[in-house]
Amino acid sequence: MPAKTSTATRKTAARANGREQQSGSNQEQMDNSKFHQLFMDELKDIYWVEKNLVKALPKIQKAATSEELASCIGEHLEETKNHVSRLEEIFEMMGKKPQAKKCEAMEGLLAEGQEVIADTEEDSMVRDAGIIISSQKIEHYEIASYGSLRTLANVMGHRDAANLLEQTLEEEKNADSTLTEVAEGQVNEAAAKE
Repeated sequence: MPAKTSTATRKTAARANGREQQSGSNQEQMDNSKFHQLFMDELKDIYWVEKNLVKALPKIQKAATSEELASCIGEHLEETKNHVSRLEEIFEMMGKKPQAKKCEAMEGLLAEGQEVIADTEEDSMVRDAGIIISSQKIEHYEIASYGSLRTLANVMGHRDAANLLEQTLEEEKNADSTLTEVAEGQVNEAAAKE
């Protein structure tokens, strides 16, 4: 003979089922919200950034004077390729095709970096100091973008996307720190003597 289900147990199960349905409904509402659209727009923005950095970093690496800076830029180029892949994975998670939206701010920062290279002498540490400054401006933009995207993803309950964004955020912070070490370790002193 089956055991009778208590009224309290049935009410608890009904509440849990209602929360699951409400949670699914809330997620659907969130995915159609202006907040989610903001997240997607910012995702498109940083996707444009990373794809354009993959093109720009080899030129910047070639312009560097010190082997240490060139190596640092080369390592970050490989990470940047992974950042593009992670962003494509996040687009997939959102059920969207990867799409870039031109980032005017980054276009300006990249142009500024090219200007630094054009305005400094080849094979000079002054050029390296300028490349580091330009590169750190780019890193700071990316750090702000990835930190904000991670936060938005967490608010919407996109935990897997937030984890991928966090990985990239940490790599951008490390790249910024490495650039500081290169500047303080050798480049700035040598540049000041030129």
